[in-house]
Amino acid sequence: MKKILFGTIGIVALGLSAPASAADLAARPYTKAPPPMVATIYDWSGFYIGINGGWGTSRNCWDFVTPVVGTLITDGCHDASGGTVGGQIGYRWQSANWVFGVEGQGNWADFSGNNVSPTAPAQQDRTRIDAFGLITGQVGYAWNNVLFYVKGGGAVVGDKYDLIVGPGFVGAGTTFGSARETRWGGTVGAGLEFGFAPNWSVGVEYDHIFLGHRNVDFTFGGAFVQTERIGQDVDMGLVRVNYRWGGPAIARY
Repeated sequence: MKKILFGTIGIVALGLSAPASAADLAARPYTKAPPPMVATIYDWSGFYIGINGGWGTSRNCWDFVTPVVGTLITDGCHDASGGTVGGQIGYRWQSANWVFGVEGQGNWADFSGNNVSPTAPAQQDRTRIDAFGLITGQVGYAWNNVLFYVKGGGAVVGDKYDLIVGPGFVGAGTTFGSARETRWGGTVGAGLEFGFAPNWSVGVEYDHIFLGHRNVDFTFGGAFVQTERIGQDVDMGLVRVNYRWGGPAIARY
């Protein structure tokens, strides 16, 4: 009778202890692995359009062309400086870190300057640039959303020249000869651009325009006055803002 009682108690005890043992052996909760790291690469490819503004200076050196077999007499040099504002449109495509592009740019300008001729003090020479355009190709290198590039191509400038009676002479300040021309040349430049939003970028750019020397005929009231040989170069610093159509970024694992 005692054996049966103790056996029954043992079976009950085993039954009560079984759930506790199962709980102790339960598997640990499952933790999901973190997703793989993704690097977002800024993409400079696509069409873009933008505005620009800044400051420019044109270096102008004049020489009077005498009627005697084209002999030159120096009339001195001056800088024609002022502000400029305009726009640009272009297309870029990116291969790895290299960026290639083509661009057209047109600007209104207000560059003006003058000097009194050192050999003819009664003559004051004035140069004004009222517009210019650039057609260029670009090659750049990108560090994600930062792009450095160089550019080069053709340039066209709208010039206006005046001969003015020099200070201290009768009629000082009076214009006695004028000329206009559209001058073609070449340009080189470099820029640094920063993508601050998926399709927006801001940058700074420097450009130099080579325009060489040309003979310019001055007239007054339709009558010929004289010929000046004028050499001209232009330097500019611009701030640019562009909006681009294209994929803003590429996700890479």
